[in-house]
Amino acid sequence: MTLQQRDKRALVMLAAAVCGVALFVVFSERDTQPAVVGAADSIPAAERRLARVRQLAAGVEGREQLLKQVSAELAEREKGIIQAETAAQAQAQLLNIIKRIARDQPAPIEFGTVEMSKQISKIDGGYGEVQITLPFICRIEDLLNFLADLGNQPELLAAKEMRIAVANQKEKTINVRLTVAAIVPGRLVPEKKGLY
Repeated sequence: MTLQQRDKRALVMLAAAVCGVALFVVFSERDTQPAVVGAADSIPAAERRLARVRQLAAGVEGREQLLKQVSAELAEREKGIIQAETAAQAQAQLLNIIKRIARDQPAPIEFGTVEMSKQISKIDGGYGEVQITLPFICRIEDLLNFLADLGNQPELLAAKEMRIAVANQKEKTINVRLTVAAIVPGRLVPEKKGLY
């Protein structure tokens, strides 16, 4: 049996391939130990990280104290909010407060037809505002005393709008149309539906 030129070349290539695989197996099966990796950071860098973590931990306690203080101040301020289940109840409470103030004046003030706003307007901070408009006749000093007492109430009340006209020059009385507003919880503000 004689080998042809083509068969000889194939045997030479096969022998070269077997040698290559044998060398690969021998060198790849060596016991290789994992390389030792040095510390990525130095001791001064670790000390700086530790100092930063301690600083952050110390800041947490200060922030917690600040949060408690701010929460206490907010609770104190929110005592002046008129608490009610509905807008009508809030307006009724506001009207009772105003009537009590007017009744306690040196010269009690009597109101005409009271106008209650049908909507509660939204104000910043998640709160709402109810309004009542009161027409009455009084002397200027009575109006000043009434407004001073209105501002001294524990509830958050304010004169929002006021119109004054002369009623009787001889008696020195004036016609007053006063709109008083009070702060209520934001849950009483109706949500707007639609585009506007």
